[in-house]
Amino acid sequence: MYMDTTELLKKVRKIEIKALGLSQNIFAGQYHSAFKGRGMAFSEVREYQYGDDVRDIDWNVTGRFHRPYVKVFEEERELTVMLLIDVSGSLDFGTTGQLKRECATEIAATLAFSAIQNNDKIGIIFFSDHVEKYIAPKKGRKHILYLIREMLTFTPESRKTDVGTGLECLNKVMKRRCTAFVISDFYTRKDFSQELRIASKKHDVVAIQVYDPRAKEMPDVGLMKVVDAETGHEMYIDTHDIRLRRKHNAYWEEREQRLHETLFQSRVDSMAVATDDDYVKMLMTLFEKRSR
Repeated sequence: MYMDTTELLKKVRKIEIKALGLSQNIFAGQYHSAFKGRGMAFSEVREYQYGDDVRDIDWNVTGRFHRPYVKVFEEERELTVMLLIDVSGSLDFGTTGQLKRECATEIAATLAFSAIQNNDKIGIIFFSDHVEKYIAPKKGRKHILYLIREMLTFTPESRKTDVGTGLECLNKVMKRRCTAFVISDFYTRKDFSQELRIASKKHDVVAIQVYDPRAKEMPDVGLMKVVDAETGHEMYIDTHDIRLRRKHNAYWEEREQRLHETLFQSRVDSMAVATDDDYVKMLMTLFEKRSR
């Protein structure tokens, strides 16, 4: 995707201002409570106080000072966050003023800034029907801006989709538990349930589906030329035909049901965002749900 330097800098800055503002003001605290650290880590010892758990007594220190001391633990907060971003051709579609790819980029950027606000590392796997690029997790604003530039300018080799390849890569490159957001329209002809099951057992996986509202309900606009973004196949359809529109809607519902069943069976939290939805409210709902 070609973009001159001035235009690129403007887009990066615009996304940074919006995403950073959201992560600082709206998601403050919610991201922290929704995505837990790796557990509890030893912090220090202090003298035993009434009500302390006797199981936390440090017997070595207690024996040395001849009075009881307990170990103090704190949450090992640092996370590694991976963004698995679909860069296939079907994301280059939009009928409501924004492409699915643009919506996905804003969501990914917001999550990225939320992560660095909590001092978490963040990395990216771009995937189509194969892994297009892997960027190792790091911390810091400079790294985040690099990731956003890549989201805006990356040109994939393939226009097809296989979500399973992204998940398989995640399982290979991430040896320790991480939080992984899979951001895709999930227009894939290949079953990815096995890769998802393996990933969800090892990592905290969250699926974010981005879709165009016209994919859910076909409008009555007469004769229309449609192109398969992944195969390039072209054809004309008569959207005035109510049977065609019903068939299209039924196909959408069936596909969504299969996707929901796949995610549910792997116990993966998810949300579906239309390009004309307020994704901020939907992310907040997701965070609140996970915090309960």
